[in-house]
Amino acid sequence: MMGLMASDETRTETRTEAPTEARAQARAGSGVPEVPGDAPATRAWTTWTTRLLMLGIVLAAVNLRPAITSLGALLEEVRDGLGMSGSIAGLLTSVPPLCFAVFGVTAPRLARRFGPGAVVCAGMVAITAGLLIRPYAGGTGGFLAATALALMGIAVSNVLMPVIVKRYFPDRVGSMTGLYSMALAFGTSVAAAATVPLTDALGGHWQPGLAVWAVLPALAVLPWIPFVRNRKAPTATAPSTPPGPGPQGEKPAEQPPLRITRSRTAWALAVFFGLQATAAYITMGWMAQIFRDSGVSAGTAGLLLAVIMVMGVPLAFVIPRVATRLPHQGPIVVVLGVCGLAGYAGLYFAPVGGAWAWALLLGVSNCAFPLALTMVGMRARTGAGVAQLSAFAQSTGYLISIPGPLLVGVLYQHSGGWGLPIALMSALMVPQIVVGVLAGRNRTVEDEAAR
Repeated sequence: MMGLMASDETRTETRTEAPTEARAQARAGSGVPEVPGDAPATRAWTTWTTRLLMLGIVLAAVNLRPAITSLGALLEEVRDGLGMSGSIAGLLTSVPPLCFAVFGVTAPRLARRFGPGAVVCAGMVAITAGLLIRPYAGGTGGFLAATALALMGIAVSNVLMPVIVKRYFPDRVGSMTGLYSMALAFGTSVAAAATVPLTDALGGHWQPGLAVWAVLPALAVLPWIPFVRNRKAPTATAPSTPPGPGPQGEKPAEQPPLRITRSRTAWALAVFFGLQATAAYITMGWMAQIFRDSGVSAGTAGLLLAVIMVMGVPLAFVIPRVATRLPHQGPIVVVLGVCGLAGYAGLYFAPVGGAWAWALLLGVSNCAFPLALTMVGMRARTGAGVAQLSAFAQSTGYLISIPGPLLVGVLYQHSGGWGLPIALMSALMVPQIVVGVLAGRNRTVEDEAAR
C-alpha cells in the first residue's frame, strides 16, 4: 500500500518552497498549527525518504494504544500481583485520558523547539522505556509512574502525527490518514488479542507478557532517526495551488481568536468528545475483565476486546464519508448510541451467551471517535476555527473522561459485581446521544462566538 501511494514520487524532486507568508496562509486555511522547520529551504526529496517517513508514521500509529489494551487484557493478574484494590485499578484505567490531557498540550511547544520528527522519535523512546520498566517497577507507585511515562510518549505523538501527515503529504491527507487510522486500530486490536497467548507462551507470568510490547516502539524509533535533525525538510508533495500573499504582496490581517467558549456547539462537541472517550477508556481498561468475571476464559476475553477495537478499522473510513454528506449528523449519533445501549443491555442480561454479539455492538458504538473528529472539521468555516475548536473539544473532552474509568473501579469494588458499573455505562450513553445530536446541527462556531 505504501508503495502504491508513493508511486508518483519515483523521481527525485528539488523545489523551492513558497514564501513564508504564503505558507502561513496555506496552513491557516488548513487548520494545521505552526510547526518548526518552515523557513524557506531547497532540498531533494527522494522516494526512499518518502517511504521511510510513511513507514515511520505507520509504526508510530501502531504503538499508540497497545500500552492500554495489553494492560486491560491482564488487569486481573496485575491487580493480584501488585495487590491493587478496585479503586486503584480504576485510577490506573483513568491515567490514559489524564496523560493525554496534561502532556498532549505540550506537544506543539516541543515541536516548535525541537522539530516534530524529533518529538515523535522521543515519544517512541518514552513508550519503549515505560513499557519495559513498568512490569518490573516493584510496586503500584512505580507501575503507575512507568505507565505515565509510556502514555506521555503516546500523548505527544498522538497530537503530532496528524500534523506531520498534513505537512509532508498535503495532497494525500485522506489516504495517509486512512493508513494511519488503520494502523492505530490494528495495533489496538492485536495487543488486546495477543497479550494473553503471548503471556502463556512466555511462561504464564504477566510481567513478560506486558514487557514484550516494548519491542514494537523500539522498532518504531529507527525510521524516525533521520528526521530528528531534519527541521527544514520540504513537504513530500507540494500543494497544487498554494495561496500567495495578498494584493501587492501585503500580508493579510490576522483574524482575532474566536471566543470559543461562547459557542454552544463547541461545548456540545466537547462534552460529546468527552463522553465517547469515557466509554472508550472504560472499554479498553475494563471490558476484558467484565467478560472474564462472567465466565469467559482469559484468551477469549482478549479476543472479544480485540473485536470491539477492530471494528474501528472499516468504520473509520465509512462514518466520516457518510457524515460529510449529511446536513445533520444527529442520526449517526443516535445509531451509534442505540448500538451502545443494546450492547450494555446484552452484557448485563446474557454476558456469556451473546458475548460476540455484544462485542460487535459495542465496537460499532465506540466508533463515535471518528465521528467526533469529522464534526470538528464541519462545525467551523475557517482553518483557524477548526484548529481552535479541535484544541478546545479535545482538551476539555479528555478532562471530562478522566473520572469515568475510576468510578467504574470504585463501583465494582464496593458492589462486588458489574451490575452498577454497566448501569453507569448505559446511563452515560444517554447524554452522549443528546449532546451529539446538538453538536451535529448544521451551524458553525464562528457564527455563535460572534454573538
